[in-house]
Amino acid sequence: MTRPPEGELLRFSRAVRWVHGLAGGLVLVLLASAAVLYNSQLQVLVGHRPVVEAVHVWTGFALPLPVLAGLLFRTVRADAAELDRFTARDWQWLRSPTRRDGTIPVGKFNAGQKLNGSLSAGASAVLLLTGAVMYLTALTPVAWRTGATLVHDWTSLAFGLLVVGHVYHALRDPIAMRGIRTGTVPLRWALHDHRGWVEQLLGPLEPPAR
Repeated sequence: MTRPPEGELLRFSRAVRWVHGLAGGLVLVLLASAAVLYNSQLQVLVGHRPVVEAVHVWTGFALPLPVLAGLLFRTVRADAAELDRFTARDWQWLRSPTRRDGTIPVGKFNAGQKLNGSLSAGASAVLLLTGAVMYLTALTPVAWRTGATLVHDWTSLAFGLLVVGHVYHALRDPIAMRGIRTGTVPLRWALHDHRGWVEQLLGPLEPPAR
């Protein structure tokens, strides 16, 4: 593993970045193809509905693959476990009106990122299950497919809004974007936004001045 430059911290391993990039790319294809399938004006503009439908279906089935492959790597498993761990400090962060002033020692992920990860994972599982029910017409009764279609449509809308929110917050923090792109972040940024994580890596530090 390459040592980060002086004044930088390694935030994401190469395996984590690949999983995030591949899964994110597949999600964007799913959202774009879903928009074409559900919007008549886009259908006329794009055409080739059977092709778009096939792309949507097989991209959906492929979405879990980078995540499952990533679990072979220790760093991916560690980050997944961290995202799944909600602590008292996370509740404090959510309740605080000044949560981003750096006074709460946030771990590697803040509570908002953890909620986004949990909701994204849950929505992806629901979409995969309902999509499979809708696709396997010979194996599922009509009532199942009708219910699955309703759940799939509304979950898709909620998931799309979640992705838009995730991208919006990412674009507002170019250093966080650099972290997932290159793997490293400046120490000064980490001390302000994720002080608890820095202390896990470097040991206890002086509390920040108020």
